[in-house]
Amino acid sequence: MLRQADRPSGNRLSPALEKAVAWQPTLTKQKGATKHAALTERIIADINAGVLKPMDRMPTHRDLARELGISVQTVSLSYKEAERLGYLSGEVGRGTFVKSRVTEQAGRLMLDRSPTEVVDLSIVRGVYLDAHETASRQALAALAEDDNGAFMRPCRPIAGLDRHREAARLWLAPLGVETAVERVLVTNGAAHALFLALACVVRAGDLVLTENLTDHGVIGLANILGFSLKGLPTDEEGIRPDAFEAACRAGSVRALVLIPTLNNPTSHVAGPERRRAIAEIAQRHGVFVVEDEVYKPLIEEPLPSITAMLPELGFFLTSFTKAVLTGLRVGYLVVPPQYSIRATSILRVTSWSGTYLPAEIATRWVEDGTAQRLLAIQRKEAMARQRIVAETLGSHVASSHPLSLCAWLKVPAHWTEDSLVRSLADRRIAVTPSDPFVAGTGHGGGIRICLGGRVSHELLARTLTTVSQTFEQLPPVFDIGAIG
Repeated sequence: MLRQADRPSGNRLSPALEKAVAWQPTLTKQKGATKHAALTERIIADINAGVLKPMDRMPTHRDLARELGISVQTVSLSYKEAERLGYLSGEVGRGTFVKSRVTEQAGRLMLDRSPTEVVDLSIVRGVYLDAHETASRQALAALAEDDNGAFMRPCRPIAGLDRHREAARLWLAPLGVETAVERVLVTNGAAHALFLALACVVRAGDLVLTENLTDHGVIGLANILGFSLKGLPTDEEGIRPDAFEAACRAGSVRALVLIPTLNNPTSHVAGPERRRAIAEIAQRHGVFVVEDEVYKPLIEEPLPSITAMLPELGFFLTSFTKAVLTGLRVGYLVVPPQYSIRATSILRVTSWSGTYLPAEIATRWVEDGTAQRLLAIQRKEAMARQRIVAETLGSHVASSHPLSLCAWLKVPAHWTEDSLVRSLADRRIAVTPSDPFVAGTGHGGGIRICLGGRVSHELLARTLTTVSQTFEQLPPVFDIGAIG
């Protein structure tokens, strides 16, 4: 362990080592436009063109004002506006930095494939064992032998084949959602379902609430659909009712998006009373609730559905990708009765329908019990892997759950998130810092490790031991806050 005297005095780069980018913009002021608007436009244009790159430190207000012959106040206004629009991030004591856009963060921080010899702990995915391989091979073999006209020829109904939607009702019932088939849409995974739900009720400029640390999907949708996203304070059960109530009273809130069960990345689980409290506040203020329950099948405890308490305001979504099989990208979306036609029309223009072939596999597995059998394997394996996390990382764990597919780790005071991620990458371990999960500005103060995929217990234990040992090391000299 590090002694206190060994710790650097801060966890930021030394100002002497953190140089501003050499950027000399030329301002073109349109007739009637202010100088700060022209500078804001130039900042955004140069970020979009790649002239200014993510993590570049911007010139100081005073230096840029001197360079352009404008006032310091003009630069300040411009930086503030670019920060509001999500292009810059100001950090006290450090300066102003070019902020990664959500899509850039996803590519930079979460590998979508595992390079040779890299242990990829950066993506939440289901466990994949021989049982999953065998089940998928058997399903494909059976499909090859059967008459496939029932699910390969149709182009309608858009919301899903009748048999597929009936299987959805069977899958949803243990999750606390008893619903009519007319309210169920079959989608291409949970991300697709989330888009459909928000597109039904949210317009550009609307205010949407979520957890202060949440899945990056809803953060990306804020950019695509143009709504304002605000993160709410959370505790060990997720969004605090008092914070939700205060936000509803303060402004015109259109919707709340939340992951009540095994939230990504913190793994919190909302108990029955918390769910009822959230539903009551939403009902009283007329706020739509989008309940993202992609992880709920992993929990055997019967937890009520918020959507079931809000028949006119609740949207419920889940999928098979986390709980059953990663490649089975099939989702179910339950909508309020009055939104069935609207949701189906949005589904038609975005993808026509959910893909029938994966939906047929999901349906067969729900009907013959394969989905439930693979779900039981996920639970057992998640618990085994979480025990390895507890044994190897101990006090470094900020939050997790025995059935979660990830763990949220505290960053030691002598490290920054980015430097820790880089150092682990040097050791061929991919993890994710807080940036993609922060609904707002700043950092979440942690990193996420994911435990799914095809990885042996032995390799996971060795990898997490390396993570723990890295946490205990002093960072490279160029990453510490004070040079002795």
